[in-house]
Amino acid sequence: MSDGTQTQDSLFEDGKDPQAFRTIGEVSAALDIKPHVLRYWEEQFPMLRPVKRSGGRRYYRPGDVELLQKIDRLLNQDGYTIRGAVKAIEDEGKAPPKPAAAPAPSAEMVEKLRGAVRTLEESTSETAPAASEPEPAQSRTEDVLLHARLRSIREKLASALIEG
Repeated sequence: MSDGTQTQDSLFEDGKDPQAFRTIGEVSAALDIKPHVLRYWEEQFPMLRPVKRSGGRRYYRPGDVELLQKIDRLLNQDGYTIRGAVKAIEDEGKAPPKPAAAPAPSAEMVEKLRGAVRTLEESTSETAPAASEPEPAQSRTEDVLLHARLRSIREKLASALIEG
C-alpha cells in the first residue's frame, strides 16, 4: 500500500496531466487499494467525496487522491481506527493558529515604564529601614504606608500598560 509520500506525478505514470481526474480503477491500481475499499471509505469519511458522473462513475480529483493516501497511512501504518482517522483528519483542519509574536513596545511605552520603575525605586528608598529598630506600632504604620505607595505604583504601571 502507499506510504502517503508519493506525488501525483510519480503515482500515475500514464502521461496524463497531474491535475487530471482519475477513475476508481486508476486510483485503485496506483494506491494498491481495492475498489470496494475505496467505496467503503467514501461512506466512512464524509470529507471524501469524488465527483460522480452519469451512471455513478467516480472521478477522483488530485485532492481526493491525497486524502486517500492520508487515510491509507492513518489506517494501515499509524494504526488508527476509522473513527480515529476521521477525527484526526477533521481536527487537522481545525488546528488553532499559532499566536503572533507580541509587537515591540513603543518608545513612549518604554519611557512610561522606566518612569514607573524610577518612581518605585524612589518610594522604596524613602522607606529604607533606619539604623535603629522601630517600635512595633511605628513599623505597622510604615508597612501600611508602603503598601499604599506600592498599590499606587502598581495602578500607574497598569494604566501605562493599558494606554500603551
